[in-house]
Amino acid sequence: MNTLEYLVKQPKKSSRNPPLLILLHGYGSNEQDLFSFAEELPDELLIVSARAPYEMGQGGHAWYAINFDNNNGKYSDLEQARTSLGKIDLFIDEIKQKYNTKAEKTFLLGFSQGAILSYAFSFLHPNKVNHIIALSGYINEELLPSNLTDLQIKTSYYISHGTVDQVLPVDWARKASPILDNLKLENSYNEYPVGHGVAPQNFYSFKTWIEGRL
Repeated sequence: MNTLEYLVKQPKKSSRNPPLLILLHGYGSNEQDLFSFAEELPDELLIVSARAPYEMGQGGHAWYAINFDNNNGKYSDLEQARTSLGKIDLFIDEIKQKYNTKAEKTFLLGFSQGAILSYAFSFLHPNKVNHIIALSGYINEELLPSNLTDLQIKTSYYISHGTVDQVLPVDWARKASPILDNLKLENSYNEYPVGHGVAPQNFYSFKTWIEGRL
């Protein structure tokens, strides 16, 4: 049994060791959400859309709880986030082994909460994934290891955010590129005049970015 429930789309162009794209949905969603655009992504990819482990009811799931109270306002359950990061780590190993994917061609795409964990995963497990697509998320430095400058990371990052995002402010997303630049990590930062979502031009932009790394 796999660590996480998931949907899979086999590559249209079969190969012995296909490149792998793993999708991590946002808070309150499920594995069906990002999987809806899998058909439009490059034919070479084995695409796996994972379901977050924490049930919210009505088909919704979360990678970690977001709580509200009168004293602290909105805060994230980072212990649950770390538990999910551990599950994602095991899950990627399981998928790589089960489908015999190409180790050096592993992409991790996350939206919102999924993007926050994708960033963190890339630093906690250096080079286990080669390319990160972070949509409508930000780098939560509380989830990162303390020795960032000592890590031999070669990961590249595609980042995008809506300029009128009312869920996660665009200013939070803008901090990612300077952090990555400081670590000399390749990154492409993009903004679109939308809210908390993925505009069509945004989709074609990261699709082209993925194609350039296959």
